[in-house]
Amino acid sequence: MKNKKILNDPVYGFVGIPYGIIFNLVEHPFFQRLRRIKQTSLTHLVYPGALHTRFHHALGALHLMQQAIEVLRSKEVDITPEEAEGVCIAILLHDIGHGPFSHTLEHTLMQVTHEDISIHFMEELNDAYAGRLGLALSIFRDEYEKPFLHQLVSGQLDMDRMDYLNRDSFFTGVHEGVIGYDRIIKMLAVRDDELVVEEKGIYSIEKFLIARRIMYWQVYLHKTVLSAERMMIAALQRAKDLTREGVELPASPALAYFLHNEPGPEDFKRHRKELLQKFSELDDYDIIAALKRWKGVPDRLLAFLSRGLIDRSLFRLEFSHEPFSESYLEQIRQGVLHWSGLGEEALPYLLIQGQESNAAYRKSKDEIKILRKDGQVKPMSESTDYDLQSRAIRKHYLCYPKAPFYQQE
Repeated sequence: MKNKKILNDPVYGFVGIPYGIIFNLVEHPFFQRLRRIKQTSLTHLVYPGALHTRFHHALGALHLMQQAIEVLRSKEVDITPEEAEGVCIAILLHDIGHGPFSHTLEHTLMQVTHEDISIHFMEELNDAYAGRLGLALSIFRDEYEKPFLHQLVSGQLDMDRMDYLNRDSFFTGVHEGVIGYDRIIKMLAVRDDELVVEEKGIYSIEKFLIARRIMYWQVYLHKTVLSAERMMIAALQRAKDLTREGVELPASPALAYFLHNEPGPEDFKRHRKELLQKFSELDDYDIIAALKRWKGVPDRLLAFLSRGLIDRSLFRLEFSHEPFSESYLEQIRQGVLHWSGLGEEALPYLLIQGQESNAAYRKSKDEIKILRKDGQVKPMSESTDYDLQSRAIRKHYLCYPKAPFYQQE
């Protein structure tokens, strides 16, 4: 009798899903919903192939976790069958709390992080499966006695990052993001219950860190991607503001609920089952269908933002290493008001400021540990002659409609 369901993954080839509780979780409607959540949000507007989903990513991370367990066991690391199942469940469900378009709308539709919603989903599933997810929850929360299991789920070298860098590079076609995930996994070891990397894998780690930095600026924080995401946030915020004013907008029942309500952490604690059911019915399709309908609503501002997203008529976005001068902001501000014909109340939706930052490597938390040949364990920052660029690179941005009065030749 087969003990795994075999799937063909475009990144890794054949991958296996163990029958039993893990396969049952994959089949659950809560998890199947991830088929309708894009992994990289609106990145496909720049890289047309980036249409993969959180479902793909979760199964890929599960596959890598199975490989990591096999490698560690071959090095005589004690991982019981129950612990292996628990850490596989934890990585499988680590992103189950993502809402429509992943990170983009995380703090727009509700004020609860996807990590917290993931925990609520796991608690609900734990009740449904008679406590079978208890160990997975303990590992996910970093409460289990073997910290390296949590580090495999959430750490500098976790299976989440291993998969999303590899997968996002594959589907965007940005080859700079390709990493030697298989070699890194083979170099993993455990010392004093902490995850370490054998010294001979240090150059693969450096490549991994460089690839991550490049992917952030070239893909995740690409200025056109960021422009589209800010427009979507503005459109949903405008829809919520209109709803609060009593305007009834066309929307699916799931989206309509979150336009009228903004549940917070305490609401999810008190009404977990009810809110999870409503949240589980919400996905990318609800947002796209709403934007298509909102193109024709009487509110000019919402119609403009919706039409721009559906037709890919996106805002201009400028990056700067220094804050924009007040004189330049005022010039753009007056131009937006003149062009739009709307009042000052439209500016928060049409003139968007912010900043983004990214560091290749953060030494402040959970630093990567290198296992040297003499048996000593040293932090990554003390084990390489390469500048890891731990300093965060910060960029300011200004996002506004492309209109004739400020288009530059």
